[in-house]
Amino acid sequence: MHPPLAKTGRPVSSRVVLMAGFGGLLLLMTFSGIDGTQALEQIQQSNDATREAFLERTRVLDRIRADLYVSGTYVRDYLLEPESGRAEGNRFSLLETRRDMEAALAEYRAMIHNRETVPFQGLTRELSGYWALLEPVFRWTPEQRRQAGYAFLRDEVFPRRQAMLAIADGIGAMNESELNEGKDRIEHEFVRLRGRLRWTVALTVGLGLLLATFSMRKILGLEAETARHYEEIARARAELQQLSARLVEAQEEERRSISRELHDQVGQALTGVLVEMANLTVLIRAHDMDGVSDKAAEIKKLIEESIRVVRNMALLLRPSMLDDLGLVPALEWQAREVSKRGSVWVDVDARQVSEQLPEEHKTCIYRVVQEALHNIVQHAGARKVKVTVWQDELRLGLSVEDDGRGFDPGRQKGMGLVGMEERVKHLGGNFEVHSHPGAGTVLTISLPLPARVAA
Repeated sequence: MHPPLAKTGRPVSSRVVLMAGFGGLLLLMTFSGIDGTQALEQIQQSNDATREAFLERTRVLDRIRADLYVSGTYVRDYLLEPESGRAEGNRFSLLETRRDMEAALAEYRAMIHNRETVPFQGLTRELSGYWALLEPVFRWTPEQRRQAGYAFLRDEVFPRRQAMLAIADGIGAMNESELNEGKDRIEHEFVRLRGRLRWTVALTVGLGLLLATFSMRKILGLEAETARHYEEIARARAELQQLSARLVEAQEEERRSISRELHDQVGQALTGVLVEMANLTVLIRAHDMDGVSDKAAEIKKLIEESIRVVRNMALLLRPSMLDDLGLVPALEWQAREVSKRGSVWVDVDARQVSEQLPEEHKTCIYRVVQEALHNIVQHAGARKVKVTVWQDELRLGLSVEDDGRGFDPGRQKGMGLVGMEERVKHLGGNFEVHSHPGAGTVLTISLPLPARVAA
């Protein structure tokens, strides 16, 4: 699984994805909390306003009803009271009740809804007719009140009062209906809020599941990568131990080879020189000048052969021309020597290689070519080898290509390849081997150059 790409084409860091995801989740939760709180506050305010308006209208209606009942009582007491003083007191109380009722009507008029307008106007007309009906009664004499008072109460006052109370009850029912409608509106708001919260919770849970899935996959990927790195480290440690053992073995083999070369060639040549020097001494004592000249020529030849062997051994260990002449002449000399000793033709192609290369880079290239040619001569059975060295602004490269029998690099990786790879990796370079059985081999390395050399 590859990480997502940004607009620049570079992979987006998993840390950025997680931070963006968790940040979006927190923002969504914060927004849902704020939105839910505000909605609840609005619902609470609407509920309080509806309830307060209902209670206020109910209070005013109850006040009007009470004044109606009280007014009937005062009218009855006024009409049935034989004493003038008490009757006048009831009339005064009735007038106070009327003023209080008119104030209550004015107060309710400011709070009515559209549906209550017509019933309220009917109630107002009935009340006006009611008080207009009572105006003549206040001028009756005690005798008139005694004779016609009861009939007036029965036929006029009580029926009108009942009709007005019925109208007030109708207005109260409308007020209660308005309260129920307010409750329905609040219930509808609650339903909307519940639906919105459900969507928000579902979205939050979905985003949380996505983040959890991504985090788990990332953690499992990191665990797998860690396990793979651990296996690579363990394998590298085992290879390093094997390499150390092989290096010790190679060192001993190289010492045996040098010892054998010194003993078999240089030692025998010097022994031959000593023998010939003894023979030369005998000839000198015998004054055989012809024999002395021939023997001296033989001794010279033996010494020259010893010098050649020692020089070749020194060149194989560290060619002086690598230090004196540079990398390319050393590679060309090595190619000529290999071509002379075997049936392999080696061609060197150097492309604008600087003479100011660091010593470790020159040594690395030289040793890699030396080991590669040795492996080709010993195992590849190749007839042609091309060595290419190139250099650009930032890197120094090498490729060694042969037409030999090839091999499987994944299964046949000897000490020589391991040593070459270690040399290249030590300098921070890249090491690649491409080969198939029967298709030859291409070895390629690339070394980064220091800034001063690149400049």
